[in-house]
Amino acid sequence: MAAAAIRPPFAEICEKAAFIGEPDLTSPSFNFNGAVALVTGSGRGLGRMIAETLLAGGAHVALHDINEEAPAAFGEAESLTALAAELTRRGGGKVTAVTGDISKEDDVTALVKKVEDTLGPVSILVNCAGGDIAARGGKPDPNDALHISLEDIHAVMNRNFIGTMLMCRAVVPGMAARGQGAVINFGSLNAHVGVSPEVVYGCAKAAILHYTRCLALEMKPKGVRVNAVSPGPTTTARFLATRATDASMMADMNNSVSLERYAKPVEIANAVAFLASDQAGFVNGQVLRVDGGMSLFPG
Repeated sequence: MAAAAIRPPFAEICEKAAFIGEPDLTSPSFNFNGAVALVTGSGRGLGRMIAETLLAGGAHVALHDINEEAPAAFGEAESLTALAAELTRRGGGKVTAVTGDISKEDDVTALVKKVEDTLGPVSILVNCAGGDIAARGGKPDPNDALHISLEDIHAVMNRNFIGTMLMCRAVVPGMAARGQGAVINFGSLNAHVGVSPEVVYGCAKAAILHYTRCLALEMKPKGVRVNAVSPGPTTTARFLATRATDASMMADMNNSVSLERYAKPVEIANAVAFLASDQAGFVNGQVLRVDGGMSLFPG
């Protein structure tokens, strides 16, 4: 509790990252026309921004996190229910909140049922939940290719790859039966290049990307599109609160020209919204690297 008490409030974190206040999502570029979107890990950070962006485009949105308290960890909201109430007050689509561990099949079945009973069949699934988090919390230590504990290997794979698979297994058959739907999975730059530390995390994300291609192939005849994004470093509240950030990159957040900077959460969210939208109606099985050109290689 002492550590949580000294974390800066979300407004202060936003000011450091030069995106003071709420993003302007009042004039949406995308029209989701009452579609039902389920965004995992949307109590805070990128997931929350994605949920807000889809909501601004007219979708009904199911917020999800592992528990009610998750949004409070870095000062972004008092609870998941409080966040749902806040977004509901802004108007637009309906908002509901569900909790559950995406690495547990029973939790996934229950949360998807609650969403569909409350909002209707899910037509947009965003698998944002994940992270390089050890079985007992924090980063795995050690976190390299040969010495990471088996317990932490399982925890990272479950949180990322297995969780993404279980969510798709619960939601995508319904999309296929209805002949439409969009799935956006989350990779990482770590999935594209050799890294150390965060080796297992990179492997889990690489597995998600290949699973995306495989599922996209299976869903081609069914009218369900499956794509992925691989974001670069992004100034979420957690990112800013848990690591030292380069001063020059932070300064460049005010520079509208330079791409030598960290991403803003809304920039990742807009890429997800594109892949979820009808504008990407012929985009399937693709991985969109949203990193300002940090990784410049073919494929």
